[in-house]
Amino acid sequence: MWADLARLIPEHGYWLTLLGALLEGETLLVLAGLASSRGYLALPELVALGALGGFVGDQIYFAVGRRAGARVLARYPRAAAHAGRATSLIERFPELSVVLIRFLYGLRIVGPIAIGMTRIGWLHYAALNALGALAWSAAWLGLGYVAGTAVEALLGDLKHVEHLLFAVALGVLAIASIALHRRRRRGPGPRRAKASAPPR
Repeated sequence: MWADLARLIPEHGYWLTLLGALLEGETLLVLAGLASSRGYLALPELVALGALGGFVGDQIYFAVGRRAGARVLARYPRAAAHAGRATSLIERFPELSVVLIRFLYGLRIVGPIAIGMTRIGWLHYAALNALGALAWSAAWLGLGYVAGTAVEALLGDLKHVEHLLFAVALGVLAIASIALHRRRRRGPGPRRAKASAPPR
């Protein structure tokens, strides 16, 4: 079984990295970085593919914001709340926000939509988006790579437990992703909601 998995990683790892980056896939980037640390995938190619996927995805969200941002946010009130936060950042630090907004909690998708609703031009955004996508890809892939290297430094040769290492990493990342998704769906917690309630 593990022999099949070891064969599948080099065969499908690159295009899955591209697809994951396109669809907000930090989890896949971390796993790809882990696979790179084990010698199954080449890190430079992964960084390039991750950056390409992140760049294309955010360009699409930017186009959505430019063409139909108000309608999208009116349909999704919680996204509108995040968009307001993004707009505040963009007004204060326009260039820096474009580069770094994908790293901020809750703004990975809403951020580019909000930016598309501003006066930032297409070419200006594309240049800054490319820089941000490259940094984002390198950061998440690097995290997976460093984690794999650190575990091997602590435990020695991992060849006989690689399948367990990937399974644990996937499980941890899946649980973290589910927890963040549920937190986003719940919206503001009780304390915050109570604080925002009008005084009696």
